[in-house]
Amino acid sequence: MSRTRTAAPALTAAPSSPSSPCPPGRPVPPFPPLRVSRGGHRLRRAVRRRRRALSAALAVVAAGLAVGGTQAQASRAAPPPQVKAQPAAVRPVSAPVRIADAATVRLLRPGDRVDVVAAERSGPPRLVAAGATVAEVPLPEAGVGDGGALVVLSVPRDTARDLVGAGATTRLAVTLC
Repeated sequence: MSRTRTAAPALTAAPSSPSSPCPPGRPVPPFPPLRVSRGGHRLRRAVRRRRRALSAALAVVAAGLAVGGTQAQASRAAPPPQVKAQPAAVRPVSAPVRIADAATVRLLRPGDRVDVVAAERSGPPRLVAAGATVAEVPLPEAGVGDGGALVVLSVPRDTARDLVGAGATTRLAVTLC
Protein backbone atom coordinates (compact mmCIF):
# COMPACT_ATOMS: atom_id res chain seq x y z
CA MET A 1 0.00 0.00 0.00
CA SER A 2 2.07 2.83 -1.25
CA ARG A 3 0.86 6.34 -1.08
CA THR A 4 2.49 8.87 -3.27
CA ARG A 5 1.95 12.52 -2.89
CA THR A 6 3.03 15.19 -5.15
CA ALA A 7 4.52 18.30 -3.71
CA ALA A 8 2.20 21.25 -3.62
CA PRO A 9 3.24 24.18 -5.76
CA ALA A 10 5.00 26.95 -3.90
CA LEU A 11 2.59 29.55 -2.64
CA THR A 12 3.36 33.15 -3.09
CA ALA A 13 2.07 35.77 -0.78
CA ALA A 14 -0.05 38.56 -2.06
CA PRO A 15 1.79 41.82 -2.32
CA SER A 16 1.14 43.91 0.74
CA SER A 17 0.03 47.48 0.55
CA PRO A 18 2.65 50.16 1.09
CA SER A 19 0.83 51.42 4.18
CA SER A 20 0.80 47.99 5.91
CA PRO A 21 2.99 47.69 9.05
CA CYS A 22 3.82 44.07 8.22
CA PRO A 23 6.79 43.09 6.09
CA PRO A 24 6.06 41.63 2.70
CA GLY A 25 5.24 37.94 2.64
CA ARG A 26 7.64 35.30 1.37
CA PRO A 27 6.92 32.15 -0.54
CA VAL A 28 6.75 28.83 1.39
CA PRO A 29 9.27 26.31 0.02
CA PRO A 30 8.09 22.82 -0.95
CA PHE A 31 8.97 20.00 1.48
CA PRO A 32 8.12 16.31 1.58
CA PRO A 33 5.35 15.23 3.92
CA LEU A 34 6.31 13.92 7.38
CA ARG A 35 5.65 10.25 8.06
CA VAL A 36 5.06 9.36 11.70
CA SER A 37 5.26 5.66 12.57
CA ARG A 38 2.96 4.07 15.06
CA GLY A 39 5.76 2.61 17.25
CA GLY A 40 4.88 -1.06 16.68
CA HIS A 41 8.53 -1.99 16.25
CA ARG A 42 9.26 -0.92 19.83
CA LEU A 43 6.68 -3.29 21.21
CA ARG A 44 8.01 -6.16 19.09
CA ARG A 45 11.57 -5.44 20.22
CA ALA A 46 10.52 -5.41 23.90
CA VAL A 47 8.71 -8.75 23.52
CA ARG A 48 11.80 -10.28 21.85
CA ARG A 49 14.01 -9.07 24.71
CA ARG A 50 11.69 -10.58 27.30
CA ARG A 51 11.70 -13.88 25.45
CA ARG A 52 15.50 -13.93 25.45
CA ALA A 53 15.67 -13.09 29.16
CA LEU A 54 13.09 -15.76 29.98
CA SER A 55 14.90 -18.42 27.96
CA ALA A 56 18.23 -17.48 29.61
CA ALA A 57 16.65 -17.72 33.06
CA LEU A 58 15.16 -21.11 32.22
CA ALA A 59 18.57 -22.35 31.04
CA VAL A 60 20.20 -21.27 34.32
CA VAL A 61 17.47 -22.95 36.39
CA ALA A 62 17.72 -26.15 34.34
CA ALA A 63 21.51 -26.25 34.81
CA GLY A 64 21.10 -25.73 38.55
CA LEU A 65 18.56 -28.52 38.79
CA ALA A 66 20.75 -30.83 36.74
CA VAL A 67 23.75 -30.30 39.03
CA GLY A 68 21.66 -30.45 42.20
CA GLY A 69 19.88 -33.57 41.03
CA THR A 70 23.17 -35.33 40.33
CA GLN A 71 24.49 -34.54 43.80
CA ALA A 72 21.24 -35.64 45.41
CA GLN A 73 21.31 -38.98 43.60
CA ALA A 74 24.96 -39.55 44.50
CA SER A 75 24.30 -38.80 48.16
CA ARG A 76 21.36 -41.23 48.29
CA ALA A 77 23.48 -44.11 47.02
CA ALA A 78 26.47 -43.50 49.32
CA PRO A 79 26.44 -43.61 53.11
CA PRO A 80 26.67 -40.25 54.88
CA PRO A 81 30.24 -38.95 55.23
CA GLN A 82 31.98 -39.50 58.54
CA VAL A 83 32.54 -36.29 60.46
CA LYS A 84 36.05 -36.11 61.86
CA ALA A 85 36.46 -34.63 65.30
CA GLN A 86 38.46 -31.43 65.48
CA PRO A 87 41.87 -31.92 67.08
CA ALA A 88 42.19 -30.48 70.55
CA ALA A 89 43.64 -26.99 70.60
CA VAL A 90 47.36 -27.07 71.30
CA ARG A 91 48.17 -24.78 74.20
CA PRO A 92 51.60 -23.24 73.85
CA VAL A 93 54.05 -23.34 76.75
CA SER A 94 56.94 -21.02 77.52
CA ALA A 95 60.38 -22.53 76.96
CA PRO A 96 63.53 -20.63 78.01
CA VAL A 97 66.28 -21.32 75.50
CA ARG A 98 69.93 -20.19 75.49
CA ILE A 99 70.96 -19.02 72.01
CA ALA A 100 74.68 -19.16 71.21
CA ASP A 101 74.91 -15.70 69.60
CA ALA A 102 73.95 -12.93 72.05
CA ALA A 103 73.96 -10.28 69.30
CA THR A 104 71.25 -12.18 67.41
CA VAL A 105 69.07 -12.27 70.54
CA ARG A 106 69.35 -8.47 70.88
CA LEU A 107 67.59 -8.19 67.51
CA LEU A 108 64.55 -10.10 68.75
CA ARG A 109 61.38 -8.50 70.12
CA PRO A 110 58.33 -10.13 71.75
CA GLY A 111 55.93 -11.32 69.05
CA ASP A 112 58.66 -12.14 66.49
CA ARG A 113 58.50 -15.56 64.82
CA VAL A 114 61.73 -17.57 64.70
CA ASP A 115 63.05 -20.94 63.60
CA VAL A 116 65.43 -22.61 66.06
CA VAL A 117 68.32 -24.60 64.58
CA ALA A 118 70.61 -26.98 66.47
CA ALA A 119 74.17 -26.67 65.15
CA GLU A 120 76.12 -29.84 65.92
CA ARG A 121 79.84 -30.00 65.26
CA SER A 122 79.82 -33.49 63.78
CA GLY A 123 76.68 -33.36 61.58
CA PRO A 124 74.53 -31.00 59.54
CA PRO A 125 72.32 -28.49 61.38
CA ARG A 126 68.78 -29.64 62.15
CA LEU A 127 65.60 -27.68 62.62
CA VAL A 128 64.32 -28.06 66.19
CA ALA A 129 61.38 -25.61 66.18
CA ALA A 130 59.69 -23.91 63.23
CA GLY A 131 57.71 -20.70 63.62
CA ALA A 132 58.16 -20.31 67.39
CA THR A 133 56.88 -17.05 68.85
CA VAL A 134 59.24 -14.93 70.97
CA ALA A 135 57.44 -14.41 74.30
CA GLU A 136 60.13 -12.50 76.17
CA VAL A 137 63.73 -11.35 75.82
CA PRO A 138 65.19 -11.04 79.35
CA LEU A 139 67.98 -8.57 80.05
CA PRO A 140 71.48 -10.11 79.68
CA GLU A 141 72.97 -11.48 82.88
CA ALA A 142 76.27 -10.12 84.14
CA GLY A 143 78.97 -12.73 84.64
CA VAL A 144 77.70 -15.32 82.14
CA GLY A 145 80.89 -16.39 80.38
CA ASP A 146 79.67 -18.78 77.68
CA GLY A 147 78.65 -15.94 75.36
CA GLY A 148 75.03 -16.93 74.89
CA ALA A 149 71.82 -15.09 75.65
CA LEU A 150 68.47 -16.25 76.98
CA VAL A 151 65.19 -15.97 75.09
CA VAL A 152 61.74 -17.28 76.08
CA LEU A 153 59.82 -18.92 73.25
CA SER A 154 56.15 -19.85 73.12
CA VAL A 155 55.85 -23.31 71.52
CA PRO A 156 53.74 -26.49 71.81
CA ARG A 157 54.67 -28.84 74.68
CA ASP A 158 56.36 -31.48 72.45
CA THR A 159 58.49 -28.83 70.75
CA ALA A 160 59.47 -27.42 74.14
CA ARG A 161 60.86 -30.84 75.13
CA ASP A 162 62.88 -31.00 71.91
CA LEU A 163 64.22 -27.47 72.49
CA VAL A 164 65.35 -28.17 76.04
CA GLY A 165 66.98 -31.47 75.01
CA ALA A 166 68.77 -29.90 72.04
CA GLY A 167 69.91 -26.92 74.15
CA ALA A 168 71.55 -29.24 76.67
CA THR A 169 73.72 -31.05 74.11
CA THR A 170 74.26 -28.59 71.20
CA ARG A 171 74.51 -24.88 70.46
CA LEU A 172 71.25 -23.29 69.27
CA ALA A 173 70.77 -20.52 66.71
CA VAL A 174 67.67 -18.65 65.53
CA THR A 175 66.53 -17.33 62.18
CA LEU A 176 63.80 -14.72 61.84
CA CYS A 177 60.72 -15.83 59.90
